[in-house]
Amino acid sequence: MIILFILLWGIMAGWVANLILGGGGRPENWAPLLIAGLVGSFVGGLILSLISGDGLRLRPSGIIGSILGAVIVLAIMRGVQRNKTSQSGSRRR
Repeated sequence: MIILFILLWGIMAGWVANLILGGGGRPENWAPLLIAGLVGSFVGGLILSLISGDGLRLRPSGIIGSILGAVIVLAIMRGVQRNKTSQSGSRRR
């Protein structure tokens, strides 16, 4: 049951991050959002919860940290993808 909650939380954090970055409410590919949400939740949520002194409990600081972490991870993923696309396009010329 906890694994289902973790997956659900990851996809929600990734979806909110996608909305913040202007990706729209109905993405075509949910996999990057899930990855960004899980990684961002782990890193951002854990760090912000520990800094604020909430420990590992589910608190608003962890929720905010999860979303901020997901935004950062998703922005990095999109930047890397754009960079790969532009490099492969310049090689073809």
